[in-house]
Amino acid sequence: MRSVVYRIHTWLGIIVAVPVLAWASSGLLYAWPNTIEGGSVANIELARVTITPADAMARANQFAGRQLPTTALTLLMRDGKPVYQAIGGMGADSLLIDPSSGAVTKTPPPGPLTRYFRQAHFYFFAGSWQVPLLILFAALACASAISGIYLNLKLWSRKRA
Repeated sequence: MRSVVYRIHTWLGIIVAVPVLAWASSGLLYAWPNTIEGGSVANIELARVTITPADAMARANQFAGRQLPTTALTLLMRDGKPVYQAIGGMGADSLLIDPSSGAVTKTPPPGPLTRYFRQAHFYFFAGSWQVPLLILFAALACASAISGIYLNLKLWSRKRA
């Protein structure tokens, strides 16, 4: 029985290690300032902000020609100037709204490190399978941990006898 559990534990460890490595390495990228876009912190020049968040949302909807499913509106510094960023939830495209002129533009595509961070850290590559895939890997990680505990208990019980 122990050899079967040992083999299962080994294979579960290998299978679970790949997504854990991708998740951990993408989190490390996020922790290093300026490695992904938006990684730097700058004070917002409030004197250049003349449009309210409600007006920014209205301009984004007007730009799109419909009511957008916006889940976040953030005022941030981008390339040295303040902008509102309207985000459409779960990795959807976003729009940038200039808070002084009200001009709306699509957010430029992210660089390779930012794409890797989003895909590996949040499993955006999985599309509608994102949540089931996360649940599957979490269950496999639990099974690996339980089999490891079992093997350690057997080892300790043998050493005491």
